[in-house]
Amino acid sequence: MRITDLLKKQGVLLGETPKSKEEAIDILVSLHEKCGNLSDVSAFKDGILKREEMGTTAIGMEVAIPHAKSEAVKHPALTAITVPDGVDYGAPDGNDCKLIFMIAATTDGDVHLEVLARLMQMLMDEAFTSQLKAAKSVEEFLQIIDAKETEKFPDEVKEEKGEEKGYRVLAVTACPTGIAHTYMAAEALAKAGEQLGVSIKVETNGSGGSKNVLTAEEIANCDGIIIAADKSVETARFDGKPVYSTKVADGIHKPEELINKIINKEVPVFHSDKKADAAETTQNESFGRKLYKHLMNGVSHMLPFVVAGGIFIAIAFLIDTIMGVKMDGNFGSVTPAAAWFKTIGGYAFNFMLPILAGFIAMSIADRPGLLVGIVGGLLASNGATFADPGAGKTIPSGFLGALLAGFIAGWLMKMLEKLCDKLPRALEGIKPVLIYPLAGLGIVGVMMCAVNPIMGVINTAVSDGVSEMSKNPALIIPLCALLAGMMAIDMGGPFNKAAYVTATGLLASGTNAAYIIMGAVMIGGMVPPIAIALSTTFFKNRWTAEERKNGPVNYIMGLSFITEGAIPYAAGHPLQVIPSCIIGSATAGALAALFKCTLMAPHGGIFVLATIGNALYYFLSLAIGAVVGMLLLALFMKKKKA
Repeated sequence: MRITDLLKKQGVLLGETPKSKEEAIDILVSLHEKCGNLSDVSAFKDGILKREEMGTTAIGMEVAIPHAKSEAVKHPALTAITVPDGVDYGAPDGNDCKLIFMIAATTDGDVHLEVLARLMQMLMDEAFTSQLKAAKSVEEFLQIIDAKETEKFPDEVKEEKGEEKGYRVLAVTACPTGIAHTYMAAEALAKAGEQLGVSIKVETNGSGGSKNVLTAEEIANCDGIIIAADKSVETARFDGKPVYSTKVADGIHKPEELINKIINKEVPVFHSDKKADAAETTQNESFGRKLYKHLMNGVSHMLPFVVAGGIFIAIAFLIDTIMGVKMDGNFGSVTPAAAWFKTIGGYAFNFMLPILAGFIAMSIADRPGLLVGIVGGLLASNGATFADPGAGKTIPSGFLGALLAGFIAGWLMKMLEKLCDKLPRALEGIKPVLIYPLAGLGIVGVMMCAVNPIMGVINTAVSDGVSEMSKNPALIIPLCALLAGMMAIDMGGPFNKAAYVTATGLLASGTNAAYIIMGAVMIGGMVPPIAIALSTTFFKNRWTAEERKNGPVNYIMGLSFITEGAIPYAAGHPLQVIPSCIIGSATAGALAALFKCTLMAPHGGIFVLATIGNALYYFLSLAIGAVVGMLLLALFMKKKKA
C-alpha cells in the first residue's frame, strides 16, 4: 500500500480560499464524505476538533496535518487542499498554512499507519512541500507524492541505518494519538543527525505499536537518549544512561538542539526506581534465566500486598497490646480498631499467593495466563480438593503450591494457545473471552485439586509424628529445633501448618513442655523475615535495589511473627533463602528450648512479651538464629554486579 492508494483524486482540491481554520477543516471533512470514507460525518469532525483542542496540528513550514482515529471512518484515507493565500492555523512558527492534509484513521488500523508515517516524514522536506504547493493540477500533485515516495522508499528496502550495530544517540518519539507528530519528530531527528554527522536511531511509539524498537545493546552503547513525547513511554530500560525528556514538538522544531545536548554531555544521568522489563526476547536466553524472569514478575507484583498487609496486622497487635487485651488466640482482633486493621491486612495477605501465581502465569502465557494463575494461587492458598472444594477441612499447599500453580498453569495455557492457532479464523474473537478462560479454569481446577490432597497427607503424617515425639521429655530440644525449622520450610504450607497446629494444640494441656514448644514454634516463624532484613542491611551487594528497598519492612514483620514477609525472597531465591532460614530458625528454636523459654500465647511476636518466660534469653535466641540465617544468606547468595 502506498500513499496514493489512500489519497483519491476527488479527495484533493487546489487553490482553495478558506477564511479560517474551521472553514479549512469543513472543506477537508467534506472531501472525505465525498470520497465515501466516512460512516458518520459529524462524529469524525468531532474527533478532528477534539484533537485540535489538544494543540494545533500545524507543524510549521506552512503545513498542517489535522488527524483523528474514529469508528466513523470506514477505511483509512487522506484528503488534501492547497491554500495559495494561506490560512491562520495557529502554527508554532506564526506562518499561515498553505498545504493541509487531513488523515482519517480507523481505530483498528495498522498497515495504513506505516504509509501515513511515510507522509509525515516526506512533509519535513521543504523542497517537497514547495512542489506540492505549486502543483497546477491534481494529477501533478499526486505524481509529486508518488515520485518522492519511490525515491525515499525504493522497493521497500531495509531501512538505511537498520543494520548498524551502534548509535551515538537514541530517541523515542510519541504523541497522544500516535499518528502525525510521532513520525514527524522521528524524521526531524533522523535528518538532523544526518546533517550533524551523528548516528541516531529513533523508536516511534505510534498507534500501530512501537516500531524500530531500541535494543538493550544499543542502549548500553549509546551516549544518551532523547525522549520527545507527549505521553508516557517506558523509561526503566534507560537506567544509568543520560536521558533528556521533552515535548514531541521540540523533536520536530529543535532536533539539532536536542542532539547537541546529548553530544555535549549536558544531560544528567537517569536513575529508574523500578526494574526494567526486557524490551526484546533474547533467542539464546537460557531456560533458567527465563524461569527467573517469570518468577520475579510474580514476586514484584506480590510485594505490595505482603508489605502493606503485614504492617496493618502489626498495627492490630500494637493496638490490642496498648489496650491491655488478653493474649490468647483472638489477640490482634479483640478491640474494634485492631479488628479493622487485622481484617483489612488479612484481605491484602489473602491476595498474596493468587497474585504471585497469576503474574508468573501471565509472564509465561500473556493475558490468557492471568486467570489460571490467580485461580491456581487461590486454590493453593485455601487447599481446595475434589472432595472438599470449599477447603473447609483441608490444608493449603502454601507458597510452594502457588509457585507450582503459576508455572504449570502458564505453560499449559501456552500449549493451549498453540493448539488454538489451528482453529478457524472465525473463532479468533471468542478465544480470549471464552475458550481460554473456560479451558484454563478447568485445567487449573483439576490440577490444584489433585495437588492439594497430597499436601494434606503430608500435613497429617507430620502432625502425628510430631505429637508422638512431644510425649518424650528427652526429645524436647531436638523437637523444638525440628518444629522451628519446619516453620521456615514453606511459610504457610503443610510443614509450617503442621508445626504451628501441633504447638497450639498442645497449649491446651497447660504443661511446661507445651509452653516451651510453643515458644520454639513462634521464634522459628520470626527468624526468616528478620534474617532477610539483616541481610539486606549488612550485605547489600547480595540483593537487587528493589529487594534492598523492601528489606527493612521485614524487621517489623519478623518481630510481629509474620513469617510471610520472607515469602517474596524465598520465592525469588528458594535454593538460597529457604535452607538459610531453616537452619537459622532451627538454631533459635533449639536455643530457646535449651534456655527453657516458654510462651503461653499462640501469636503476636514481640507484642505478647508479657506471656514469654525467660524473655531475655528468648530474644537472645532470636537474635542468634537471625544472625545465623543472615550469615548463611551472605554465603549462599551471589554478589550482585554493581
